[in-house]
Amino acid sequence: MSADLTELYQQVILDHNRRPRNRGKLPAANRVAHGDNPSCGDQCSVYLRLDGDRIAEISFDGSGCAISQASASLMTTQLKGKTSAEAQSLYDQFHEIVTTGKEPEEISDIAAFAGVHTFPARIKCATLGWHAALNALKGDAAPATTESHTD
Repeated sequence: MSADLTELYQQVILDHNRRPRNRGKLPAANRVAHGDNPSCGDQCSVYLRLDGDRIAEISFDGSGCAISQASASLMTTQLKGKTSAEAQSLYDQFHEIVTTGKEPEEISDIAAFAGVHTFPARIKCATLGWHAALNALKGDAAPATTESHTD
């Protein structure tokens, strides 16, 4: 990865951490799920308003490290308008990026998290909001915990 691309990716993460998108409770949510990362202390709640199988609105709230918060913010921008199957597919791509460092063929904001793979403990931080969102899509009220995922 070039130094310019690394700098761009760092800026994407910093921007989402400093100015999170879609942060706060969504009053019209018809699905909510919570996530917990006990090893780092991250907490994330995801609020969805589904229109059929499509995510019409999405937001998150919580606290945690910069990677956790930036990832949840970016996730909301990526999942809005997606179906459950599209959301799962996007998570699968994101998961491959954060666990292997392999960048997608097309440059996208989720590629900003490729460097996370060099810090294995941070993979759970990066995927926490995504796990909560997938639980919300499934209607699973049990809290998502990074201890039950093999990230």
